Amino acid sequence: MAQSSDLAALEAELNRMIVDGESLAAFERFYAEDVVMQENSDPPVIGKAANRRREQELLGNLAGLEAELLGSAVGAGVTFSEWIYTFTSRDGRRQRLCEVSVRRWRGGEVIGERFYYERT
Repeated sequence: MAQSSDLAALEAELNRMIVDGESLAAFERFYAEDVVMQENSDPPVIGKAANRRREQELLGNLAGLEAELLGSAVGAGVTFSEWIYTFTSRDGRRQRLCEVSVRRWRGGEVIGERFYYERT
């Protein structure tokens, strides 16, 4: 298991890439092939390929995405980040999402991520 300082550095780099609009590149760099991702209490999506398609579809349907990192924390093999996302649809509508992301790590890769959010 990576040390807390290592996880803090990985989490910081991943979050920086998201803020900089490089979420797909961050996904390729940091996520394991067997990653399991879940939104709220929806069924989990298993595997990097399935989650990549989901991310590409989401981003492909948007005209813009702004990500504001409010804070993050590191535990034993787990990191937490609090976000405000503002999505702009192709027709110009904007939607705000307040989210907490919980990431489980193994060997420097995210093996599980769960998103807890509500739209505001």
